[in-house]
Amino acid sequence: MAETKNNNGLKVLAGILGVILLGTIIYAVNLYQDSKKNEAILLKEKELVVEDLTSLKSEYDKAIMESNQTNEELVAARDNIAKYIDSVSGMKADLATLSRYRQQVGVLKKEREELLRQVDSLKQSNTLIAMQRDSTFVELEKQNVFNDSLVVQNTQLADAVQRGSALNLTGFVVDAVRERNNGTLRSTTSAKRTDRLKVCFTVADNVIAEAGDREFYIEVLDPNGNVMGGTNSKTMEEGPSITYTKNTNFFYENAALDVCDYISNYAGEFQKGNYMVNVYDDGLKLLGTSKFELN
Repeated sequence: MAETKNNNGLKVLAGILGVILLGTIIYAVNLYQDSKKNEAILLKEKELVVEDLTSLKSEYDKAIMESNQTNEELVAARDNIAKYIDSVSGMKADLATLSRYRQQVGVLKKEREELLRQVDSLKQSNTLIAMQRDSTFVELEKQNVFNDSLVVQNTQLADAVQRGSALNLTGFVVDAVRERNNGTLRSTTSAKRTDRLKVCFTVADNVIAEAGDREFYIEVLDPNGNVMGGTNSKTMEEGPSITYTKNTNFFYENAALDVCDYISNYAGEFQKGNYMVNVYDDGLKLLGTSKFELN
């Protein structure tokens, strides 16, 4: 009887243990399944965080490429996001860590919006500066053209004034003269009787010419084409040069002025033939020419 009771007790105990074991197995299986589900959820969350970070990095890459000049803040933000991506990709996902990264993604998005706003503002400023620079360049070009025009006008005006202030002759006469015993002079056409040549010219009035001492040059060519008394020469700097017979000086006061001078034949008697007399101003500009013949 006692043995039968013991057997029944063992059976009951075995049944209880079996139920406990079955429950433990079921609980372990459920726990494993829950763990797998949580792991899949965490993995998905991890992928979403990496996806958000990658999207942020791409936006920074685009902004850096579109920027006309390197923006150090954009580059630094882009590099930090790349570090976050590497960190999240290599970490073992857990809820607390992913939550922190989720919060950091939100902070990074706000930071991106602020940086991109600053970049847009900088682009607008650069565009405005470029427009102002282009406008300034156009105005400078206009001013340069205007200045060049003024230089040309001033040069033309200076040339006109220089030409207008030049002295000119309104009369020019050459006369061969013979000096009598009483000192009077008488015109002649005879080479043998000629003692001197009387060269007279009238300087025209000119109100814009510079008043003061002036010097003209007289050049007498004999019948052979030689310059009489041709030992004197005058050369302008980077300009013409002449050999002249005599220089004559006078004081000019902007009014018409008669000037006369006498040319002697330093070589002796005058030759028969055709003579030519030229008068030059102090700039060696030819003012007048006269021809005559001695018999």
